[in-house]
This record gives sequence, structure tokens and C-alpha cells, in this order.
Amino acid sequence: MLSLETWIGLRYMRAKKRNGLMSVISIISIFGIATGVTALIVVLSVMNGFQKEIRGQLLQVTPHMQMSYLQADPGDTWQGLAKIAQANPRVLGVAPYVSGQALLANSGEVQGVQVKGIDPAEEPKVSEYGEKLPNELYQQLKPGQFEMILGKDIADRLGVQPGEKVTLISPEGNVTPVGMVPRMKQFTVASTVSTGIFAVDNSLSIIHIEDAKTLYRAGDGDVSIQLRLSQPETAPDVTATIVPAEQRNRIAAFDWTYQNRDYFQAVEVEKKMMFVIMFFISLVASINLISTLIMTVTEKQAAIAILRTLGLPPRGIMKIFLVQGTLLGVVGTAIGVVLGVTVALNVGAIVSAIEQMAGRKLVTSAIYFIDYMPSQVKLSDVLAIVAISLGLSFVATLLPSWRASKTQPAEALRYE
Repeated sequence: MLSLETWIGLRYMRAKKRNGLMSVISIISIFGIATGVTALIVVLSVMNGFQKEIRGQLLQVTPHMQMSYLQADPGDTWQGLAKIAQANPRVLGVAPYVSGQALLANSGEVQGVQVKGIDPAEEPKVSEYGEKLPNELYQQLKPGQFEMILGKDIADRLGVQPGEKVTLISPEGNVTPVGMVPRMKQFTVASTVSTGIFAVDNSLSIIHIEDAKTLYRAGDGDVSIQLRLSQPETAPDVTATIVPAEQRNRIAAFDWTYQNRDYFQAVEVEKKMMFVIMFFISLVASINLISTLIMTVTEKQAAIAILRTLGLPPRGIMKIFLVQGTLLGVVGTAIGVVLGVTVALNVGAIVSAIEQMAGRKLVTSAIYFIDYMPSQVKLSDVLAIVAISLGLSFVATLLPSWRASKTQPAEALRYE
């Protein structure tokens, strides 16, 4: 059964015809709170989605971990590194590689690339490209044939097709009587690949590891290994323990979080700043709630005075307006949660429809790594937003409720 104060507070939520303005103001307050909550949920969900999707994209083009010799001794090979790595139960696969910078040239076009030499037999153990870069593709690379797999975009930029030649210019120069001359080698484009990942399609340049060792004059001790882990998020922990203490002065290990730490730090800072901005939006809506309650208190001065003369204590008067303000906050928050979660779950389809109507892409892979709008609704974020909204709504009711409780019956009824 409702208490008297609660019943009166709920009654004040419904305005009579002559007090229709109060009802409109209450609706505006609810709308303001709902808008702030919706904006917070949608923005944080989109940022969570971007962080998740781009992390997935990065893990497709970046090894979970890499290990290499800082100081290679005679007889050191990548198999020695692999033996150390495979002693860790979190390591699922190991593959050798040699990488280096180079320029690709064809028909007057020059493009800088990071060339990666792989072992076709071992690479599938760590590759995550899946169907877009099937394992059979690696088998096209034969040692000594100097063949290359290129990303589709870089191949288009150079104007080469599978079967055609492209000139690779290595910074490892040759000393001649006229000075240092860059080393150049013609490679046959074995295949082009379109993965849909901008970073891959614009930089992918894979050759056989034996060709890479020849190109960069790498010995067995210069070959590094890349690792695939059972849980990529545990990479920092694995990195800290995978190399025995007695060999840390000659073997280096680093993981994908280290390589991309600047990006993820930027995303976290941006997410926190967006949360602060959206928080102030909710704060503005709460200030609007204060205005609504102050107007209600002013309009109900006579009713408050009558209730006081009938024996209702100041605490009861305060409770009436606390009930009203809290209910406005609860209704606004509930509407905001429903709208926010609904929009967040369908934001991809909404953006796609807007793109079709606008006739242009709003999200391009050249900027965002992906060409669609992702979203990930986290229960923890929604609960935090609900707590903040309800907390602000409750705090906003305290001042008007306290003012109402201080109303003096004689003063309020003097001019009635």
C-alpha cells in the first residue's frame, strides 16, 4: 500500500487541464534524461565495437607474439627459438619469418612495402587470414623462384597482374667502384589477394623465406619466429615469462599489444573523454529536472501550506517531491535504456541505410580499418550509465524538495 506522501507525489505527476504546462515540462524533463542515457549507451557501444573489431583486424595482420635473437651465436637457428616457445602451454603454433623494408617499382610507380619471407609449410600454423588468404595460396611460393604474393590494392597501384614482373629494390646495397648501389631483383607476382582489410591490401608483400634470406643476406640466426597463442589477450603475460632469465640478454620477445600500444591507448583515452562529455549531457538533463521541480514547488505553494496545517511534517513534504523527481528520473532512464540498447544493436543497419540515402560511405576502411559501423553493448556500461542517471536524478531532487519542506503555511496562504 502506498504511503500518503508517495500517493501525493504520483498525483502531482498528472496535471489537470489548468496545469497542463507542468505536464509538458515533466515530459521535457523525461525526454532530456532519456536522450542523455540513449546517447551514452550508443556512443560507448560504438566505441566498444570499434575497439573489438579493429583489435580483431590487427590480430589478423599482426602475429600474437614474435621472438628473435638479439645476439645470435654460431649454430643458432629459429628451431632453437621454437623449442623455447613451445615449452609454454599457451603457444599453439610457431612459424619462422624474415622481414625487411623495400620498394616495389613498375611502370614508373614506386611503393614502399614491408616484405615478409615465410615458410609455406609452417605459416598456416600461425596465420589467421582464413578463407580470404587460404593456406593453399602459400604453396605457390617456391624457393629460388622469386615469386611474390601482393595485396590487391598495392598491385592495382603498381599496375601488375598475376604472372607479371615487379622490381624489388632493397636498401641492402652493393658496393661498386662508383659507390653504394641499391640491390634490385625482379619478382613474379604469383597471386594478388583482397582481404577487405585496408592495412593488408595496401601492404601485403609475401615471398618465400629462402628468397628473403638471399635478398637480405640473412643467416640462420637472423630468422625470427612468430607465435600463435590460445588466448591473444594474455600475450603480455606470456611475453614476460616465455624467455628464460638466463637468455634474456640475447633473445627478445614482444607481443601485439606492444606493437599497437599507441593506438589502444588513444582509444581508451578517447572512450573516457566521450564518457565525460556524455556525462555532462546527462547532467544538463538533471539540471532541467531541478527547474521542473522548482516550478512544481512554486505552483503547489498553497497545497503545501494546507498539507502542513493538516499536520504533515516537513519531512513528509520533502518526500512528496523526492518521489516525483525520482520517478521522473526512473521513467527517463528506462526509456533511455530501451532506446539506447535498441539503437546500439541496430546501429550498423541504421548507418548503412543513411549511406544508401546519402550515396556515399560514412565509414571507410582507409581511415577506420573497417567499412561498417560496429557496436558492442556491454552490460557493465549499461549498468554504470543507469546508476549515474538515477544518481544525478536523485541528487537533482534534493534542493527543490528541501525548499518545499521549508515552506511556511502562513506565508504561503497570505495571498490566497
